[in-house]
Amino acid sequence: MMRLSAVTNYLLLTIGSALLIASCQKGDDKPIDPTDKASFDLLQERILTTNCALSGCHASQQDGSFNQHRLVLAKESAFENLVGVASTNALAKEDGMLRVKPFNAMESLLFHKLTADASHHNGKQYGNLMPLGREPLTVGQIEFVRRWIEAGAPKTGSVVDVALLDDKTPSVGEFEALLPPATGQGFQMKVDPFNIQPNFEREIFVRKMIGNQSDIYVKRIQIKMRTNSHHLLVHSFKSTNSLPQLNQIRDVRNPDGSLNLDTYLSMQNHVFAAGSQTTTFDYTFPEGAALPFTANTSLDLNSHYVNKSTQPIVGEAYVNFYTVNKAQVQHVLKTIDFGNTGLNLPAKQRTTAVKSFTFDKNVRVLTLTSHMHKLGEKFVIKIYGGARNGEVVYTSNDWQHPDIINLKNPISLKAGEGFTSEITYNNTTDKTVQFGLSSEEEMGIIFGYYYEE
Repeated sequence: MMRLSAVTNYLLLTIGSALLIASCQKGDDKPIDPTDKASFDLLQERILTTNCALSGCHASQQDGSFNQHRLVLAKESAFENLVGVASTNALAKEDGMLRVKPFNAMESLLFHKLTADASHHNGKQYGNLMPLGREPLTVGQIEFVRRWIEAGAPKTGSVVDVALLDDKTPSVGEFEALLPPATGQGFQMKVDPFNIQPNFEREIFVRKMIGNQSDIYVKRIQIKMRTNSHHLLVHSFKSTNSLPQLNQIRDVRNPDGSLNLDTYLSMQNHVFAAGSQTTTFDYTFPEGAALPFTANTSLDLNSHYVNKSTQPIVGEAYVNFYTVNKAQVQHVLKTIDFGNTGLNLPAKQRTTAVKSFTFDKNVRVLTLTSHMHKLGEKFVIKIYGGARNGEVVYTSNDWQHPDIINLKNPISLKAGEGFTSEITYNNTTDKTVQFGLSSEEEMGIIFGYYYEE
């Protein structure tokens, strides 16, 4: 949410740009002054190069995150990779967006990824706000990008007022806590504020009680986090025999960046319950479907923040569980946990492991996500059996932070049908790797939600 001054400036900039935008629509013959520096060159120098084309982000195909976004924004290739190019973002593709669609900022993913306020695109979220781990762009910088797109996104020519790039108005205001559900309507859980040191990614777990003294049924999940959050995941546990201590932060990485093995091993007891990779999330299960939690349940909250700045930042996250009376629940949700435990990955070799899993009753699947370790390159889920046999319904290239998809149209499967996991691993080590709990071993698990018909 913007401060009042930011909103005012944004509106003034938008209104003041109306005549310019109108004069730059497709088909207009207004001459471009060739003596001025091209607007795209300024956008590259003042925004992309300094905020996006950085090592580990969008600098090259060698960046660790490249397989997820497949977007390089270095000077020599940024324009060709942006303008008129389809995005790999699943929701943006579904909505018919391009990375940059000339003359149409509202159908350009670049504009949405830079803009914190989702109200301008009907409340939809298209992944993390960019640049991740750095200060959000100012109101003027975002307006410069918008006007450049609306002017046709040309590679040459000056079409936008350069003064916008010097605007210092923050586009993101002070963080406001998520209001809890009203009394009797649900429960709120919270990751209290914690520090993330400069140039560091901090990922933590903390086990907390929901606060339910009786069984509950959750119909709606709402999440809110501070800027620069990579994700919030909420997990229940496969076994309650050995649980982490309550209300104590457990870091995934030690201060030197090495893996905290105790925390890592505790993750193997997780069952996915909820999550978001966007700073705001609000999902309601289909009518009559609800997720059950038994009385006095505890959950593991997993918060991950990225800080690529030179100053410490603060992380914080909330999750609301809105409940429904048991009498209104027609479909009690269950968890999918399909794991390929027979992995055998030869050294110095790329291997694709395939395994099919079936349901013993007719089901409807609402949510899918995946889990693999660092040798995993690509996780594909296909329907197994029936008329849709072989249809791909899920793909993720990010082993650390896989996509979580909530299906608008649940997948109907009959008894004996199910899913096939098709996972590509690249074993770059000198030894054979098999299924196991440690970071030196591998996993291949389909998680999700379904209910029996």
